[in-house]
Amino acid sequence: MAPVRELTVGQVAARSGVAVSALHFYEARGLIRSHRTSGNQRRYSRDVLRRVAIIRVAQEVGISLAGIAQAFQSLPEERTPTRADWNLLSTAWRDELDHKIAQMKKLRDGLTDCIGCGCMSIDKCPLRNKEDRLAREGTGARRLVVS
Repeated sequence: MAPVRELTVGQVAARSGVAVSALHFYEARGLIRSHRTSGNQRRYSRDVLRRVAIIRVAQEVGISLAGIAQAFQSLPEERTPTRADWNLLSTAWRDELDHKIAQMKKLRDGLTDCIGCGCMSIDKCPLRNKEDRLAREGTGARRLVVS
């Protein structure tokens, strides 16, 4: 019996542990590709299994889908990513992850003074508004990056 060269969306979902809806989402975002049969059914090449595995691992460590998509641009189409490909991707993500880890450590270390305040001291809080630096930017929600 010849090996299966193409997989249905259900087969990819079953083998990768990812929901069919997630596969459709990844495809809509350009992370994976399929083609349609004459009956308009999706078919995936086998390399999609490795790509989905990479997506799952990258998401688990905090890499955004946009970051994954950007990294996938360096991979050749229609070929299963290799160990060398993974080394390139993971090396590129290492600096981003190191930065996030440092940020999380600063946030963790700043929580000691925060416990019990109930975030009522927004003007003094080192996590939410260090030195009230947002006051000059006006009102409204802001996302802080701890530096």
